[in-house]
Amino acid sequence: QVQLVESGGGLEQPGGSLRLSCAASGAIFNIFRMNWYRQGSGKQRELVAGIVPGGPTTAPDSMKGRFTISMDSAKNTVHLQMNNLKPEDTAVYYCNALIRPQDGGPTYSYWGQGTQVTVSS
Repeated sequence: QVQLVESGGGLEQPGGSLRLSCAASGAIFNIFRMNWYRQGSGKQRELVAGIVPGGPTTAPDSMKGRFTISMDSAKNTVHLQMNNLKPEDTAVYYCNALIRPQDGGPTYSYWGQGTQVTVSS
């Protein structure tokens, strides 16, 4: 069974920084892509950034500049460095990964449980 576990959320003041981490574990055959999404209260879930192991990163224009995604492929872990945080960044941040499990089953999109990020003075 594959699991994604996020960590690093919390309360931060405007202008501050937080680093989120997400570790994928379990019977993993291959990770094709890892992403960070976020969902603010009353809003739709939106893509923050994505990364292909050993490959390029992608992010919507609105997320570029303050958010940086990186991946430690050896540890199946993805990070999201968030700088110059703003109150509008307040949301639950979700890790998502496209993974082929070891049991020979189909590639599947897995989600973590989410971690709350609150930006407030």
